[in-house]
Amino acid sequence: MPVCDLVLPCKDEAPALGDLIPRVPARFSVIVVDNGSVDGTAAVAERLGARVVHESVPGYGSAVHAGLLAATHDYVAFMDGDGSFDPAELLPLLDDVASGRADFAVGRRRPVQRGVWPWHARAGNALIVAWLRRRIAMQAHDIAPMRVSRRQDLLDLGVEDRRFGYPVELLQKVTVAGWRVSERDVGYHPRAAGTRSKVSGSVKGTVRTARDFWKALA
Repeated sequence: MPVCDLVLPCKDEAPALGDLIPRVPARFSVIVVDNGSVDGTAAVAERLGARVVHESVPGYGSAVHAGLLAATHDYVAFMDGDGSFDPAELLPLLDDVASGRADFAVGRRRPVQRGVWPWHARAGNALIVAWLRRRIAMQAHDIAPMRVSRRQDLLDLGVEDRRFGYPVELLQKVTVAGWRVSERDVGYHPRAAGTRSKVSGSVKGTVRTARDFWKALA
């Protein structure tokens, strides 16, 4: 039986969901947040048994927050819905939190092959992480692309960013609040064919995301 909601913020990820959702472990109940898709993302998710939430306000943070509000289990997980992560790797993260070893469990991306993580996206991520580790002694080495926590704790944290700055604000607040953080390596795979990254798919997307990151830091 599911013990944790898995929120997949999605925009035009229909080609990925057909393979991804069936591989989600039974301990997770899938919530797909459709953030303005035009490719049938919602229809694919519903056909595969996922609960679909529609969020009309664009932005990664908007989609994540909508999924958090829709979640009903004590634990909630978040992961991109583009096929770049193996949902089975959420299980150790969930165990870290459910066992009481950590308040917040996150994944650290490890590319499985060359070219998966474009240089401009990797460099931007490294810069933000280095800043946070030096400025507030953040424990993590990535911006939590996969993460698990207690739902109510996350709501109480009050993350306000609704764009790409969401994970940066989240990590700052988690660190300042003194949450115990566990971090595990997770495989970072090529995106599913037919999908395109809104962040690392172009230098423009990376620059836009970096701008949101720095706003969150400010």
